[in-house]
Amino acid sequence: MRGPNGVIKNVAETQGTLMLPFLRPKVHDGWMAVAWVEGRFDLAHVHRVPGRKPEVTLLHSCPRSGEDDYTLRSLRKELGLGHYRCTALLDDGEYQMLQVEPPQVPAEELRDALRWHIKDALSYPAASANLDLLEIPAQPGSNARRRQVWAIAADRTLLAHRASSFAQAGLQLAAIDIPELAQRNIAALFEEEGLGLALLSFDAAGGMLSFTHGGELYALRRIDTPMGQLAGAEATQREALFGHIALEAQRSLDNFDRQFGHINVRRLLVTPLPESFAFVQYLREFLSVSVDELDLAEVLDFPALPELALPLQQTRYLKVIGAALRDAAN
Repeated sequence: MRGPNGVIKNVAETQGTLMLPFLRPKVHDGWMAVAWVEGRFDLAHVHRVPGRKPEVTLLHSCPRSGEDDYTLRSLRKELGLGHYRCTALLDDGEYQMLQVEPPQVPAEELRDALRWHIKDALSYPAASANLDLLEIPAQPGSNARRRQVWAIAADRTLLAHRASSFAQAGLQLAAIDIPELAQRNIAALFEEEGLGLALLSFDAAGGMLSFTHGGELYALRRIDTPMGQLAGAEATQREALFGHIALEAQRSLDNFDRQFGHINVRRLLVTPLPESFAFVQYLREFLSVSVDELDLAEVLDFPALPELALPLQQTRYLKVIGAALRDAAN
């Protein structure tokens, strides 16, 4: 069963706005994801039709100038955001995602018990943490007592500020997401039935290597190599960075095999990078799995957005598109 998509499933009740049904604007199908990224807003909308590839119908980017609610209000007028159900994608450093063995307590007490279980890892009081849980599926026949979960925590003050910005702009904020689960949503589209998939992406914060199977997120590894460092490296330095990343990837593959031997990972996808052909070739020679450059055109349609055919644009918008790929039920 697919777990939650982010640290808040429904934040409508926090916005303090009550509208009569006949006053509510018509809402487009799908999700509009709004991401806070390096001093700018990135937006993506995805429309799903059963039996067809999901379609990316909108991509937009603009600088954050002044107060967020002012920028969001401008976007509402420019893009008609009032007619979309929105999810806000948190930036790195605005949340924590921890893999833990949950305390052995009754289900109704688990959330509170876990809150205090991870309190030393938080930079704010545990009582101020908004906490969500994502179960990691256990290997068939394994000891249920050793199950693992992802604990996703964010400061309530930050989340309330996000919700307030949307409310003041007159927008519907229905959920809040994180990049790890946005990447999971992308990976799920590329999975082959019965096989696991590794996906390696890069952005300004560094590399993120995820392992998924059946649409579930099993493992993650952060790699401390930002995309800008790769793009600006001289040949000798770039070779060293490639080696570091390849070693981290192989260690992660080996560790995943030890932990989840029942899942066969045969393929690693890499988001496009400057000099990406050289990087993919390097990984192919180093790693024990098939390595390919990710191409969103394999799993998504975007007829009105020809710029998304450009490889580096796919890397730039990968996670905000992933956030817009939330399940309709969530």
